[in-house]
Amino acid sequence: MTALRHAICNEVFQGWKFADACQAIRGAGYTGIEIAPFTLAESPGDVTAAQRTEYRQTMADSGLVFVGLHWLMVSPKGLHVTTPDTALRQKSWDHIRLLIDLCADLKGGAGGLMIFGSPFQRGTTGGATRAEAMKRYEEGLAAVAPQAGARGVTILAEALPIGQCDVLNSLDEAAGLVDRIASPAIQTMFDTHNAVDETEPHAALIERHFSKIRHVHINEMDGRHPGAGDYDFGTLFAALQRLQYRGWVSLEVFDFTPGAEKIACDSLRYVESVSAHG
Repeated sequence: MTALRHAICNEVFQGWKFADACQAIRGAGYTGIEIAPFTLAESPGDVTAAQRTEYRQTMADSGLVFVGLHWLMVSPKGLHVTTPDTALRQKSWDHIRLLIDLCADLKGGAGGLMIFGSPFQRGTTGGATRAEAMKRYEEGLAAVAPQAGARGVTILAEALPIGQCDVLNSLDEAAGLVDRIASPAIQTMFDTHNAVDETEPHAALIERHFSKIRHVHINEMDGRHPGAGDYDFGTLFAALQRLQYRGWVSLEVFDFTPGAEKIACDSLRYVESVSAHG
């Protein structure tokens, strides 16, 4: 049976020093860290070469593997990748290019994942139709794919529910986009919380699109940490193990109320228990 590798998204440690957060994450039992770039600087271009080296060393010293980046477009404010405004759209995709370099640098020169959710920066705006926005999103991803490939970075187009965003709303749509772009650097991922609109059992979805799924986010359907609700993680983990999934299972929560350390520890103990009895 394939053992699942567990990571955590670092923004839950809001207000913590990066080194302290890394130590707490490893202490809780995680072996990977996924970084929201806005926790490092307002813009990826603001993170100096020396700082990138320091972050990389801090993760290594803590015994953590850098998994990749998510929440790609929280800052700088005002970016949008599907807007009809050509100048703003170009600026926004230039931001993605900066993130590709940051991701690879944090990985040690090449590699890493970029989870592209960012609902507010990719949905329809400025009078554009959904078809127009989808086309711009796909064209933008195709345009940055060569740079991502050259740096060993894989960009994961994340399906989001219609309540959050109207561009790319199902794993089927995400898989179709991946097929059309036809680049190893553009793939997709699965997020339990964001699969709320899917009509097919999640394990079946994962099995059907497994060849394109490079990452998994876990959380309860309401955004709390695993174990705080009733999502069937056992079936999900059993499917991943049966398929011999070798990527990361990364905890991303949206309710920080219990506190970072409790969320990290309680979640991992719960998912380990579920995995053991699945």
